[in-house]
Amino acid sequence: MAASNLAAPAPAAKRAHVIVVGNEKGGSGKSTVALHVAVGLLRLGYRVGTVDLDSHQATFTSAMKNRWRTMSGVEGADLPMSEHVHIDRADELGDALSKRDTERWRVETVIDELAANNDFVVIDTPGSDRFMSVVGHSYADTLITPMNDSFIDLDLIAKIDADTLKPLRPSIYTEMVWDLTRQRQKRDGRTINWFVMRNRLGADSLHKQDIARLVGDLQRPLGFTEAPGFAEREVYRQLFLYGLTLLDVRHDSRFAERYKLDLASINARQEVRNLVRMILPQKEVSTLALLQTA
Repeated sequence: MAASNLAAPAPAAKRAHVIVVGNEKGGSGKSTVALHVAVGLLRLGYRVGTVDLDSHQATFTSAMKNRWRTMSGVEGADLPMSEHVHIDRADELGDALSKRDTERWRVETVIDELAANNDFVVIDTPGSDRFMSVVGHSYADTLITPMNDSFIDLDLIAKIDADTLKPLRPSIYTEMVWDLTRQRQKRDGRTINWFVMRNRLGADSLHKQDIARLVGDLQRPLGFTEAPGFAEREVYRQLFLYGLTLLDVRHDSRFAERYKLDLASINARQEVRNLVRMILPQKEVSTLALLQTA
């Protein structure tokens, strides 16, 4: 994914903090992370805008539709909602350059409008090299890159020598993040705070230990911070059909009994809290005590 020069309009006077969940690989749990971050912020009382740039899969949009149906189906349901927008790719006739201009205009317009009316904007990106994804990345104040706990996904961040298990060079995606960070600093003096999270964590093994060591070693040279990941849990997939997270369950009697707060559920909720705590801007950290009651 190459980062072209993305000189965006000057930011509005009142500007939301933009969180982008992205990488170039599908199946890493980006939409699950985006949903849980958005709900975590909503449960803290923030106004949140959400954007789905994956015009093909639209998993984030499906989750938000499920959430709306759940809220609409029960009187008095306590489900805070985001202001959600799904952006389609430019499929109309025209050359590639004009389509890119249209897609850039769509993404920039939506982000600017949501950023003016909300405290946070959470953006889910497609798992492929698409121009709208690059534009979305260029707006990130915080970038979260989930990766499955494997060498296949680690290849997204850096190339690893098979014999020595030593990093050889940064990946194309990492170079894109660096390029966009430089452009962002020139454009408005802000930077991209990049987090990488090992997602769908499973049982410990030598393979997992190698991944953990490499991710830790790569933080400083590549310029990211390792964020707490989510374990492989069935409950995340079950709650998707309702657009819910475990931060919502205790507020809805229909689900509180079904998804009892056993040890696994308590741990899952803590995973979400840990991630939100890590990525919150420092000026907002004082509000984290509210999340403990969610």
